Amino acid sequence: MSERGALRTRLDLLGREVAKFGAVGAVGLLVNIAVFNLLRHTTDLQVVRASVLATFVAILCNYVGFRYWTYRDRDKTGRTRELTLFLLFSAAGAVIENGVLYLATYGFDWNSPVQSNVFKILGIGIATLFRFWSYRTWVFKALPDEAPSDEEAARPAERFLEQRRSTETVEPDPVRN
Repeated sequence: MSERGALRTRLDLLGREVAKFGAVGAVGLLVNIAVFNLLRHTTDLQVVRASVLATFVAILCNYVGFRYWTYRDRDKTGRTRELTLFLLFSAAGAVIENGVLYLATYGFDWNSPVQSNVFKILGIGIATLFRFWSYRTWVFKALPDEAPSDEEAARPAERFLEQRRSTETVEPDPVRN
């Protein structure tokens, strides 16, 4: 496979991973917001407590989607390790997500239903970036022969740029002269 082809393949795989992660995340978002609003309007739970419960219901839903769809081709040998790390990083994401809501609710007294939903979604967005990085890096590890190191992945691009530079110095561009 050519260097360009290898780079294109790697980018295509990353694009598919992001799309699948996003699809599972979208389902999790709907579960999270639905449970949050259901708890908020049918119980006397405080806003952040309802949010924390909704977040953990969504986390359980997301694990199933990530393990059996998004990352189904990844290493499955250490399920206990995987689940432990998933819960650990999910809890960190929950702190980020609900910290934004907490700050808005108790720091700025933005507590209307619309404000609560806006800051809940903002917190989910920030936490999603953290979760994507941590899940693909630590939880659902690629099998060794599937994912080259960052250095190996950069080599084709570096070689392409070197060839491009050497071509430009040997063969001047007629448009520039």
